[in-house]
Amino acid sequence: MYEDKTLVCKDCGKEFVFTAGEQEFYAEKGLLNEPKRCKNCLAARKNAGKTFYEGVCAKCGGVARVKFEPKEDRPIYCSACFAEMNERK
Repeated sequence: MYEDKTLVCKDCGKEFVFTAGEQEFYAEKGLLNEPKRCKNCLAARKNAGKTFYEGVCAKCGGVARVKFEPKEDRPIYCSACFAEMNERK
């Protein structure tokens, strides 16, 4: 029923694909307007003005970016390790 559509991001001007699956999701939720921004611009807009802190991931030792100031007595995790831990639950 739905076919992939190529749209143009209103912020960066680059083309992005509005997939058939995304269109179906929008229809199920009653959303009438197509997205106007690509995923990168949408994420940048969502995080604009927010402060992020960096620390060391307690699991892999990589860089962990979090929205709160890390404390030494509590571990923080990078997004990959955090997602992996949540999959196990």
